[in-house]
Amino acid sequence: MAMIKVHGHHLSTATRLVLCCLEEKQVDYELAFVDLSAGDHKQPQYLALNPFGVVPSIQDGDLTLFESRAVIKYLATKYRGQGTELLGNNVSEQALVDQWCEVEGQSFNPPASTILFQTFVVPIKGGRTDEAVVKMNVEKVVKVLDIYEERLSKSKYLAGDFFSLADLQHLPCTEYLINGCGKGDVISSRKHVKAWWKDISSRPVEESH
Repeated sequence: MAMIKVHGHHLSTATRLVLCCLEEKQVDYELAFVDLSAGDHKQPQYLALNPFGVVPSIQDGDLTLFESRAVIKYLATKYRGQGTELLGNNVSEQALVDQWCEVEGQSFNPPASTILFQTFVVPIKGGRTDEAVVKMNVEKVVKVLDIYEERLSKSKYLAGDFFSLADLQHLPCTEYLINGCGKGDVISSRKHVKAWWKDISSRPVEESH
């Protein structure tokens, strides 16, 4: 069987999300580096994989797939019974996984990504971080994390007492928020969120490639 090929960039949160999932599922893969600074993602060769010109995209045999959250759901489904079970073990558990995955995508990621963009991308492009935008989006993240704090006071992970895609989806962006943007206080100031983050960010994953 051909190895899954991931076309992406190691600093991209979306690429890192897919790689985290592959590691959890203990699936062999090849990372094909897409040089974003050189504009490789806007070249015809890459646009043939992803017409939106963003990373990552994967090739698994005859299947080409993009959109990182769709990719990780595909991987978690295809490799059920291998590595970590990320979708829950019954219909109710999967519904809760889906619910909290939506929360991450709709409520957590937009403000968190805006903070990352203002902190990292804008200065790289020669601009100046808009601190007012950062502050406004930190406030949005805080409101979401207050809800997480309540949820995590009742369950070890977001979807229940099992690690799932809902938790996994938070890894790359939250890591950057803490270690790159200096916003670790939004995590550490919340007892249950802090414990949850310590747990999910220090998972022992066996490298499979």
